[in-house]
Amino acid sequence: MLQLNLEGIKDKSAWQERNVKLPEFDVQAMMAETKNNPVWVHFGAGNIFRGFIAALQQSLLNQGLEKSGIIAADTFDYDIIDQIYRPHDNMTLMVSLLPDGTMKKEVIASIGAGLRAGTEFPEDMEQLKAVFRNPSLQMVSFTITEKGYALKNIEGAYLPVVQQDFENGPEKCSHAMSKVTALLLERFLSGGTPVAVVSMDNCSHNGEKLKTSVLTVVEEWEKRGFVTKEFADWVNNEEKVSFPWTMIDKITPRPAKVVEDALKELEIGEMAPVITGKNTYIAPFVNAEEPQYLVVEDRFPNGRPALEKAGVYMTDRDTVNDTERMKVTTCLNPLHTALAVYGCMLGYESIAAEMKDTELKKLVELIGKKEGMPVVTDPKILSPEKFLDEVLTKRLPNPFIPDTPQRIATDTSQKLAIRFGETIKSYCKAGKDLNELTGIPLVIAGWLRYLLAVDDAGKEFTPSSDPMLSVMQEKLKDVHLSDPDSADGKLSDILTNDTLFGCDLYEAGIAEKVIKMFKEMLEGPGAVRKVLKKYL
Repeated sequence: MLQLNLEGIKDKSAWQERNVKLPEFDVQAMMAETKNNPVWVHFGAGNIFRGFIAALQQSLLNQGLEKSGIIAADTFDYDIIDQIYRPHDNMTLMVSLLPDGTMKKEVIASIGAGLRAGTEFPEDMEQLKAVFRNPSLQMVSFTITEKGYALKNIEGAYLPVVQQDFENGPEKCSHAMSKVTALLLERFLSGGTPVAVVSMDNCSHNGEKLKTSVLTVVEEWEKRGFVTKEFADWVNNEEKVSFPWTMIDKITPRPAKVVEDALKELEIGEMAPVITGKNTYIAPFVNAEEPQYLVVEDRFPNGRPALEKAGVYMTDRDTVNDTERMKVTTCLNPLHTALAVYGCMLGYESIAAEMKDTELKKLVELIGKKEGMPVVTDPKILSPEKFLDEVLTKRLPNPFIPDTPQRIATDTSQKLAIRFGETIKSYCKAGKDLNELTGIPLVIAGWLRYLLAVDDAGKEFTPSSDPMLSVMQEKLKDVHLSDPDSADGKLSDILTNDTLFGCDLYEAGIAEKVIKMFKEMLEGPGAVRKVLKKYL
């Protein structure tokens, strides 16, 4: 059995026989360099980091453009470091799932250290502090999910753990944002060499979210006398501490059984996934689609790795924003939501399978090409047409990406304003006739029909979690399948809600069309399919 560790990769021919690409640099020399001259620390040691971001640094190490690796730290799930990183000398087996079913395999060995960022691990924390004190450090990046930056709950009150951090100060932190702020304080106190603090999470204006959270912690500590005004000024000075915006895109699902079995067959040992104490499903391998995009605002006050040589788009903030807008409002996310809503009602459990469905394929092509493209935001560094074409022909139909409509249907109420409302508003602004739209009203009507929690065969199903689910279902409680007239007068309250849709759909002139489609979908079992056939 081959082992994924420093000793195991010495048997080069055995890995090559199995078509696994090995690192083209001296891994031990990289580890020593990372310790002495750290350049890059990353918080959030999960799959998107291992399968995408660590692979960027691997490319630079392979090209001889970097000598130091990445220090991976986790602030939340320490089992990842203990159970996945350390037994494999911080290596990951990266498996790219190609649409033709082949798997491209590579050992990613660019992680110089894996650390548990918690006060209960003083040795690890001491190492992290030493890294932050080192002038060689250029960037601190994050993939901790959007929730990781949130200091407040849904009611707008600080989370208990955050409030506790405010009171306890930098020495005893629990929340990721407090821990990072405490580490920045270490840097400030040892000379304050500049550094870039970079969110790589999939949320718009991510740099702004991160900066706001860090500055909030600084402010609360300053009030309580834990830090000085000089420190607050240093963090707030973009020449000293920058918070570049980024746009990231790569589908990295949880470890798939089919990949685990394929690796077992190749006699690569100990690849089984684990479920950590914090409920993370993670394995020594990562499986992901091959297409990937990272667009980064080039604002690095202490220099940076040559990321553009690894395929990263380095640009300005407006272009990052435009790329995000292109993806979220036109080329990917609206299509995902359309497939999610209809997939749940038509009994699908795979996005790729939906792309073989004539009507659903027509629906996403219509939304992307005909309705979205005329008002798309063009970021110039990427072609919206090519990006959309790749989504429609390669990414969504890839049967080896185990993504489900049920996963994507989560929190749909929070997504409609951006994914569809922006296009509706762009039509209004450009004076275009909204009667030209068919696909977008079909998705809105489909979502209302989905909220009834009855599929197209008339069977009940459980909708995915959504903060607005109970409120919306209450509004629709007297609407019944096989009784289209039961919808009369029940939708005006919903369709005028500009928080939900980004605009009032009556004012936009699209509400009547949505109501008509929705009522047609209530005619009985099979009506959803009938409506799709009628309009597409």
